[in-house]
Amino acid sequence: MEDKSGAKVLPGLDIVPTNFNLVDLEAEYTGDPKFPHYLIFQQQLAAIENEYDFILFDCPPNILRASQCGIFSSHEIVVPSNPDALSLIGFTLLVDKLGKFHQLSASFRTAAMGPPAQVRGVVFNSIKTGVDIEVPKMRMQLRMNQFKAAKRVSPDAKIFQTQVRDAMVVRRAVTLGLPVTMLSQDNDGDEQESVITDYRKLADEIIRMGGITS
Repeated sequence: MEDKSGAKVLPGLDIVPTNFNLVDLEAEYTGDPKFPHYLIFQQQLAAIENEYDFILFDCPPNILRASQCGIFSSHEIVVPSNPDALSLIGFTLLVDKLGKFHQLSASFRTAAMGPPAQVRGVVFNSIKTGVDIEVPKMRMQLRMNQFKAAKRVSPDAKIFQTQVRDAMVVRRAVTLGLPVTMLSQDNDGDEQESVITDYRKLADEIIRMGGITS
């Protein structure tokens, strides 16, 4: 990632941005059912994936075309969730639709790709100060255990210990299209630092999980 002068500001990090025009992908794209979009994406990605330690796809909360590309090419899935009832319902629907997509795309997978990506964990975010999330966390853990028993998520799937706090600086970063770490620390410097700490702890926890267990 570079600044306006071309100087590296986050060496080793490449970002491929998106825009809202990709919404039209659902209505306008017409592909070959024998060579679907997600297979094209995976094959193009395979040409460069050895150049990176990690490749992350920030997908919308659905299993439509854009998300299918990321899911088909991934080894594991981490689901961000708000601590509320709607997110629990959304998680349940997501796992169901994920299973259907894996069935749809199974004939296009090769042995070299490994097994299809399963949910490896849920991370709670947008945690407001002073709010007790133990009940939503308990309900999510119960649903996770049900899915594990049914082999619909990874056998080591879990709720991450790290929780990302709610902060105005995150919304400001989204508006500006910048990582939180690159915003200037002004009036909300302490808030920004706390959120950065949350994200760093989450990244460390994901790395410490290691490869998928059988």
